[in-house]
Amino acid sequence: MRKFRPRPGCVVQAYRFALDPNAGQEAALRSHCGAARTAYNWAVGWVTASWRQRGAEQTYGLSGEELTEWRPWSLPELRKAFNEAKRTDPRFADWWAENSKEAYSTGLAGAAAAFDNYAKSKQGRRRGGRVGRPRYKAKHKTPLSCRFTTGTIRLEPDRRHITLPRLGTMRTHESTRKLHRRLVAGTARILAATVGYERGRWLVSFQVEVQRDIQRVARPGTAVGIDLGVKHLAVLADSRGEVRYIPNPRHYETALKKLRHLSRRVSRRRGPARRAGQEPSKRWVKANAERNRVQHRVANLRQDTLHKLTTSVRAEYATVVVEDLNVAGMLRNRRLSRRVADAGFGQLRRQLTYKGRRYACPTIVADRWFPSSKTCSGCGAVKAKLPLHVRVFDCDACPLVLDRDENAARNLLALAASVSTGTGVAGDLGASAPKPRGADCKTRTTRPGRTAGTGRAGGAKPPHQRGKEARTVNGHPAPAAVVSLLRTFPVERPGVLISDYEISNGSRRRPRGSGLGGPAGGGNRRRGRWSCRDPAGRSAFSYP
Repeated sequence: MRKFRPRPGCVVQAYRFALDPNAGQEAALRSHCGAARTAYNWAVGWVTASWRQRGAEQTYGLSGEELTEWRPWSLPELRKAFNEAKRTDPRFADWWAENSKEAYSTGLAGAAAAFDNYAKSKQGRRRGGRVGRPRYKAKHKTPLSCRFTTGTIRLEPDRRHITLPRLGTMRTHESTRKLHRRLVAGTARILAATVGYERGRWLVSFQVEVQRDIQRVARPGTAVGIDLGVKHLAVLADSRGEVRYIPNPRHYETALKKLRHLSRRVSRRRGPARRAGQEPSKRWVKANAERNRVQHRVANLRQDTLHKLTTSVRAEYATVVVEDLNVAGMLRNRRLSRRVADAGFGQLRRQLTYKGRRYACPTIVADRWFPSSKTCSGCGAVKAKLPLHVRVFDCDACPLVLDRDENAARNLLALAASVSTGTGVAGDLGASAPKPRGADCKTRTTRPGRTAGTGRAGGAKPPHQRGKEARTVNGHPAPAAVVSLLRTFPVERPGVLISDYEISNGSRRRPRGSGLGGPAGGGNRRRGRWSCRDPAGRSAFSYP
């Protein structure tokens, strides 16, 4: 299927409005969404039936052309097969004509996309995680949704009603003037409409091709680094030296006390039990609806906050640098998952990216292993460890002391300068060293490139570090014997300072229960050998 491409000077965006359907219209909406789910399940069963048949035939000793042919899963083939089956199959023959053809096309298109993603994932032609075989959709768990691409799709002139195929004219909860003005002016064209039930309300989303001119940002040529966090939702450090702290509203934390009270009330009512055939009581339905309203309000407040923040940032700055956070991994942390989910880190990055295209401004995503919090924004030194409870960054190599989040935002800002100009500041992607991460993706004490000196990524040592000796390994000072041995050992060369030599500690693990370094069964203590290398990488000495 060929991907739709908008006309030059146009973009595709969505306009979403809440609906106020009456009882008959709501029943029709649920029927269309159920028809889409049924068509999806039919397509999954129709395609996988040939797979199971071929597997059974192979156990009988059949092979090659003797096996049953593969059933295709392209959308045209699925439509053709479904149109033949819906008139004779007893599962559809009695009621398929009650819904629009677009409802069944929605389910078939979803099945075709699911099988296509599964095939590409098996062949290694799809990015992201592995995609499993398409499965059936459950009736009571599948979100209600249906998409219309043909037929009568329009906004009424009164700006309070819309018309969809087979569903007729429905009233909207809010005015549609924002889209209606563009349609009347000829600067927008409706491509499709999707209705769905979300957060306790029926919504309609119009996919529209909009003629949009590129807007100009308020501060052209200005970059900003954004560090996301839980204490502060975002810390912004721009190239003009301004630092702003965006407070975290914590909508869910605010409503948690009320949610606990309502959840206890729901638990005291007689709820549904499908296995036992028990219907929920009216008191349970009422209490559950009250609890859901609080949840929906929290989600709406969070969405409003993120949209306002990302819109203001993209309208002000030309270049935005954000982190590539492993949000899914952070949600597995039982201590932080609730606060990370409440902040909405993934939505922030997505919105900053697509809103930046409106201004033709780039969005730079820092590498996931870029140590923005552990790197000193003044000298470029990288800390070995920086626990989350340490909120103040205190550099070991220079006198810099500042807030941890502000330091990370400044490092992200420096990354924008390095990407555009290759200045060699901390985090320069084109610089030779230091590499903050190794093959094991764990932070460790970094070594400078052998062709470049220690210090900043470009190789130049900051003025406040020249003549000093950084005698630390893994955050701990080297033994005095090692330092004195370095001073007395005749390894100095003309033009090379003692501080240019690198001291490292290659630790080794003793076997458990060997009797060395502790009692039997506990011999896991480490003992390291200190070594010294000159700027060319040649070994000078080792100790002991």
